[in-house]
Amino acid sequence: MGLTTSPVSRSIRTLLVDDHRVVRAGLRLLLECHAGFEVIGEADNGKDAVTIASRERPDIILLDLVLGNENGLDYIPTLSASCSSTRIIVLTCLHDAELQQRAVQLGAMGLIVKEQTAEVLIKAIAKVHAGEAWVDRTTMANLISEMSHPGKKNGNGSEAAQIKTLTRRELEIVRLVAQGLKNKQVANCLCISAITVRHHLTAIFSKLGLSDRFELIVFAHRHNLCDSWDGKQ
Repeated sequence: MGLTTSPVSRSIRTLLVDDHRVVRAGLRLLLECHAGFEVIGEADNGKDAVTIASRERPDIILLDLVLGNENGLDYIPTLSASCSSTRIIVLTCLHDAELQQRAVQLGAMGLIVKEQTAEVLIKAIAKVHAGEAWVDRTTMANLISEMSHPGKKNGNGSEAAQIKTLTRRELEIVRLVAQGLKNKQVANCLCISAITVRHHLTAIFSKLGLSDRFELIVFAHRHNLCDSWDGKQ
């Protein structure tokens, strides 16, 4: 009988983008002290970050929104496009819900404020690398508040009517997505295919007037359409 070998799990390759050298040094030390994490580069400005990302194709980019005189938001689309598997986590000291919302709309998959613990950062990187979105509870609450202000999208009182257009299956999918499940996980829970989940999500976005998965998560939490936010605190 031949011997079988287990596949070797590859480290999560991370690029650090922050204009403070001491912050980058601390992040590098933190990540490299944990098995399964590797820092493949550092940058203190957007241009260098794009160059390194294009060359090294990192799994995760930890991006500060303030890069000296540059706005980190401006580089999110380019960094996201540097590699199809690269995912961006915004790591910032800014508590501006509008900026955070904009970061997600531009392509960030995670938002973490720098006051969070090291354990939260490690868990967030692992979750985002696995394809999930990550927002801590405080930031989620701020985003919900920001998106609920009068004059915001769908703020004309029509949301209740929009929710009523959702089928029972679509409501099930909304609930599972809001808990942080990926399409494949949703499909497994409902015993349907991932392609079917994707088609349902397209219909859900259209019915609710939403543009992406993150807006759906915020919408679901605002209207109590989910059971819980999966431990992101």
